[in-house]
Amino acid sequence: MERSQTLQRLEKWLLRETGKAIADYNMIEEGDTILVCVSGGKDSHTLLHLLRLLQARAPVNFRLIAMNLDQKQPGFPADILPGHFEKIGVEYRIVEADTYSVVKEKVPEGKTTCSLCSRLRRGIIYRTAKELGANKIALGHHRDDMVHTLFLNMLFGGKLKAMPPKLVTDDKAHVVIRPLAYCAESDIARYSRGMEFPIIPCNLCGSQENLQRQKIREMMQDWDRRYPGRTEAVMTALQNVVPSHLADSQLFDFKGLTLDSPVEEGDMVFDEPELPPVGFIPLSVD
Repeated sequence: MERSQTLQRLEKWLLRETGKAIADYNMIEEGDTILVCVSGGKDSHTLLHLLRLLQARAPVNFRLIAMNLDQKQPGFPADILPGHFEKIGVEYRIVEADTYSVVKEKVPEGKTTCSLCSRLRRGIIYRTAKELGANKIALGHHRDDMVHTLFLNMLFGGKLKAMPPKLVTDDKAHVVIRPLAYCAESDIARYSRGMEFPIIPCNLCGSQENLQRQKIREMMQDWDRRYPGRTEAVMTALQNVVPSHLADSQLFDFKGLTLDSPVEEGDMVFDEPELPPVGFIPLSVD
């Protein structure tokens, strides 16, 4: 397809951010077999495409296997993703599992379904990775997802916890990676539209406008409108943690603190914060 200079520029930016995240967290190594989870949404389509571009130019050799989980949702267009995978020439696996019926049976009408649906998907993904010999699993979560998860856990879970760029699964069998960790959702959305990926919306749970995550999303969107760059600033904060200025005694020895104890930054509680500069904002391809 013929692409505009703006779309090419946006792709270059996303490749740079993805490559940086991969390098910063050593996400991909020589000989890796990576199961790329493709739901059919904008994020996973972009993830697969960028990883394939990086695969062609990376100094290490790794294998990519695209995977889609057909959850048997009514009206799900089961032919779209296999056709897309065949067209672009990527190795793939379609897994069929009727999680839709399970979720609808277990979750009362009107209640959010995301938690159960996510657990069911996760188990199937891990099992498929084992069957295919994949040692890593790539997910399409981006910078906004990570920031929103931080606020979800803070405001509703009482934990200072976000979504890590890289983690080991509970059974120690796989490493989960999120190569889009530095990419903004708005850039991914513009890129996906420009690339005309065959998008399949998730309508298992409907819009679920009252989801806590949706409320957090709206909160951050409001902040970014009024004070541009706030999502980026929070993401930067996740990479600049100062344990001595929090309150977790397991991370910092507050009980053993003396006048001779080394403490980062000292008492700066009344100082104005030094916010990082707002980064590059690609031109729209709308």
